[in-house]
Amino acid sequence: MTTSFASLELNASLLSNLASLDYQVMTPIQAKSLPHILAGQDVIAQGKTGSGKTAAFGLGLLNKLNVKRFSIQALVLCPTRELADQVAKEIRRLGRAIDNIKVLTLCGGMPMGPQINSLEHGAHIVVGTPGRIEEHLAKGTLKLNAVDTLVLDEADRMLDMGFQPSLDAIVELIPAKRQTLLFSATFPERIQLIAQRVMVEPTVIQVESTHDSSTIDERFYQVDESERLTALQLLLLKHRPDCAVVFCNTKKECQEVTTALDDKGFSVAALHGDLEQKDRDKTLVRFASKSVSVLVATDVAARGLDIDALDAVINLHVPRDLEIYIHRIGRTGRAGSHGLACTLFSDKERHKLAKLEAYLERTIDTTALPPLNLINHPTYKPPMVTLQIDGGKKQKVRAGDILGALTGEDGIDGKAVGKIQIYDNWAYVAVRRDDAAQALRKLGHDKMKGRNFRVRLLN
Repeated sequence: MTTSFASLELNASLLSNLASLDYQVMTPIQAKSLPHILAGQDVIAQGKTGSGKTAAFGLGLLNKLNVKRFSIQALVLCPTRELADQVAKEIRRLGRAIDNIKVLTLCGGMPMGPQINSLEHGAHIVVGTPGRIEEHLAKGTLKLNAVDTLVLDEADRMLDMGFQPSLDAIVELIPAKRQTLLFSATFPERIQLIAQRVMVEPTVIQVESTHDSSTIDERFYQVDESERLTALQLLLLKHRPDCAVVFCNTKKECQEVTTALDDKGFSVAALHGDLEQKDRDKTLVRFASKSVSVLVATDVAARGLDIDALDAVINLHVPRDLEIYIHRIGRTGRAGSHGLACTLFSDKERHKLAKLEAYLERTIDTTALPPLNLINHPTYKPPMVTLQIDGGKKQKVRAGDILGALTGEDGIDGKAVGKIQIYDNWAYVAVRRDDAAQALRKLGHDKMKGRNFRVRLLN
């Protein structure tokens, strides 16, 4: 594959500017996606921050931009103000050789007045967050009828942050005859579903494999029956995963292990069939938000668990069904990230291990447990906390309102905001643990939808 920018069908002014920026060789995501993007095709590409994705879609929309047509021809949607600012800055850099190009940023947490004034003077490219874009559309201050390129950047994060309804509303107001480019670090089922709705025969670009055995470190530990819980504690203290699932074979064992880990000071929650739906929902909200580190679950309860970035899976026993083993460990090491899968077994389970060896067609080596003195080490806190807001869909609360309230004047950094989930009468938002007190003050003090909502830390 040719990796020189000069090999692309790019306007001469863009190519000479790339040379002046010392952009000589394309990154893998650029080399694979740009030929399709420049050909006008819809593209889904896996790309994290730092992969060069902004230049990939930026060059695509700049290459076909008609500067003489003073209307919004491209819309780039980003999950946070920080990312939108970064993207707008890069597009301006890439397009600086094009005369009179105007790139406008529209994000929540900023005053509406100056944005409305800027829109009245016109723009070619708008980069913004879904909540604020939707607000401008509702006010009639933004028109998207001339857009021919729509970019969804970090689409998985936008869905995590609860922007699905806003995305749907925005896409409806953009001409159907357009090019749609979707960039996402992971490929959960929700991304595939949104792609089916908003894209036409997209080309899928994956620079890294989504998950294979090389991205999962599988380890097996022989234990006495009486040591199983101690071994589990040692593994958690050694690896300190932010997001781990411990699989048990029964509901009873699941509850016993959860209680034991909780007594030892771990951030832990149980997921099994005896939980009431509201408790199950609350547990899943906290785990998906990374405000509880260890989920102890049965296989039945864990079905449909939509967590893309599990750091570790720990099997308390060798699973009865060998296919279940593959399914369990496949939940970690996704999207090119590195995952850990640990399995504990006793002498009584040797026959299951032999069957697993035959099934995997390889020899299983055992690993020594971490040293016992780790038990004396303190446990660790998850990176996030979850705040519950007593207002939801029925009160017209949207993800953009929550993000705007958190990141507005004297607010917290948008990067400190995690998953936002909105239900009928309440909403949940994950924030970085160190920013929790400030986030509580901001949400408790600032109005959303013209009123104050009760906010509390979810435990």
